[in-house]
Amino acid sequence: MKKPLDIIFMGTPAFAVPSLEALAAAGHRVLAAVTQPDRPVGRGRQLTPPPVKRSAQRLGIPVLQPEKIRTEAFVREMAALAPDVLVVVAFGRILPAALLNLPRLGAVNIHGSLLPRYRGPAPIQWALINGDTVTGVTAMLMEEGLDTGPTLCAREVVIRSEDTSATLHDRLSVAGAELLITALGGLASGTLTPVAQDDRQATYAPLLAKKDGRITWQKSARELACFIRGMTPWPGAYTFHGDRRLKIFRAQPLAAATDETPGRVLPGFEDELRVATGDGVLSILEIQGESGKRLAIRDFLRGHHLPPGTLLA
Repeated sequence: MKKPLDIIFMGTPAFAVPSLEALAAAGHRVLAAVTQPDRPVGRGRQLTPPPVKRSAQRLGIPVLQPEKIRTEAFVREMAALAPDVLVVVAFGRILPAALLNLPRLGAVNIHGSLLPRYRGPAPIQWALINGDTVTGVTAMLMEEGLDTGPTLCAREVVIRSEDTSATLHDRLSVAGAELLITALGGLASGTLTPVAQDDRQATYAPLLAKKDGRITWQKSARELACFIRGMTPWPGAYTFHGDRRLKIFRAQPLAAATDETPGRVLPGFEDELRVATGDGVLSILEIQGESGKRLAIRDFLRGHHLPPGTLLA
């Protein structure tokens, strides 16, 4: 690396941690890590620091956790650090112009898609739900719009057939960290030219909620397999047997046809669960009952009776 940069890092979840660690490993001076305040987590509502805070503390980087980032006091605090560049990775808030325009090199964001596809907060899940076979990460110069700034560089990442949003998240976070170091080097040396995004090609990846995970059996078996991969682990794909909620973690479409009602359990081998869909048959591979743990379907069926003719809804 040539001259190290003075950087303020803004990020919150696990996706941002490899980028923060890559900055430190590359010898850049991270003046502060700005992250969301500690939040109550789990059934015990225990106050828990975000992953970026824990990583910054391990690295000896000062941590800032403002409740609000649009105050004059916070902007002055950031300006006093005199950074060369802001690095923003999944911070979780829209930054005002007063912050974006503060550093001489601007604000660089790492986004988990090949922009302008999947602008917004859930690009990884939507790439899987839509059945994409390739996605990637993009380094972008930030503007006030949502993921609309000019791009600096990007890297493709192949989506594997067994990927869930968890496994794809981990690979993209590492690819994003590597891309960040490349982008900062090119930005500082003037060898990267920002390229405006083609807004006509833009798509949006809205945030998912728990209710979005309910399975619509009228979709095709292929669509549902992709849906389950995209919803795993969060918010989770689920269906109901009567009033019992069943969470499905893994499934695969079968080369079979049926004209049964979508959601109807079909005859099959005794250690498998075949379900009719709007187009084709879906084989459930991993499942969890309301009070049980995640099980392979053969183990689940030993304690739960779901005979052919049962209707999942």
